[in-house]
Amino acid sequence: MGSVKSVAPYLGMTIVQLAYGGSNILGKLALERGLSYLVFIVYRHLIATAILGPLAYVLERKQRTKLSLSILFKIFNLALFGTTIHQNVYYAGLDCTSPTVAGAMGSVIPALTFTLAVFLRMEEIKIKKAKGRAKIIGALVCITGALLFTFWQGPLLPGFVKRPLITVQGKNSGHGSKHYKDDWIKGSVLILTSHVAFSAWLILQAMVYEVYPARLSTNTLICFFASLQSSALALIFDRNTSSWKLDWNIQLLTIVYSGIVISCLAYYLQTFCISKKGPVFAAMFSPVLLVVVGLFSVLFFAERLHLGSLIGALVIILGLYTVLWGKSKDSDEDHKENAKTLSSSTESHPV
Repeated sequence: MGSVKSVAPYLGMTIVQLAYGGSNILGKLALERGLSYLVFIVYRHLIATAILGPLAYVLERKQRTKLSLSILFKIFNLALFGTTIHQNVYYAGLDCTSPTVAGAMGSVIPALTFTLAVFLRMEEIKIKKAKGRAKIIGALVCITGALLFTFWQGPLLPGFVKRPLITVQGKNSGHGSKHYKDDWIKGSVLILTSHVAFSAWLILQAMVYEVYPARLSTNTLICFFASLQSSALALIFDRNTSSWKLDWNIQLLTIVYSGIVISCLAYYLQTFCISKKGPVFAAMFSPVLLVVVGLFSVLFFAERLHLGSLIGALVIILGLYTVLWGKSKDSDEDHKENAKTLSSSTESHPV
């Protein structure tokens, strides 16, 4: 039973990244077919609120603590950073670029989260030790890779698939044009900005869980506030009433998938993993998204990578796993200290 509990956070975060990979692909297809990302974000969180609300009410009646104004304000900020800002900016960037770029840029999330955690003293760095230097160097390498990926394309690499199995028709279909290159940089910058907000969200989740441990109720409130905040943005920036009309098509499938799989399941699993292992642990699984989306895009969209993109992605992953090495040494030390404490306690209090 203990081994299952120890594996659960790893399995949970892998499922989360697979779910996000599906959302990336569907989101790109739906955006290219005219779905307004502002309206999309409103609908998906309304679906999630309708599903999570009754579950939270029934399952967490005894677990919920009293909601104070302070806790509500923290959850409101969670919704603001993790959904309203992150997703609106993210989908604006995805509209300008490809799912592979979006997935690759997600690999910078661990370094951003780690940097924020250090500033907030949630992560300890001992510069005199190798593990401390590894964390700092890894974070800097990761950010350098993200900048390389964003601003240096380089020549196109040969593709593995000649004809796409899924054709994306839209304004970015002309990959060789200057217009596309400008959009590619703009999209990468927007996605990178959204990941800063997402990293802040991971940190805030850990803080909120300490004062309000009811995960389902927290996620219900996040989705509720996100739908209100995103509705306000949609009413300001997208006043076209036809944008709110839904038909039986890829747009509706994307909304339903994102509402149920991402806003319900993935949000909950992410909250669970953060409560068990912390925000930096959850952020470390972001490169899984790069692999999932990259493979899908190459095989089904016949997408061709740029040399600069490939080098940038490799630098990001190198930096990420340098940070991971430092984190693993922390875990080893914690296990040794716990073992020593347990041993000394047993010796001083013999049975």
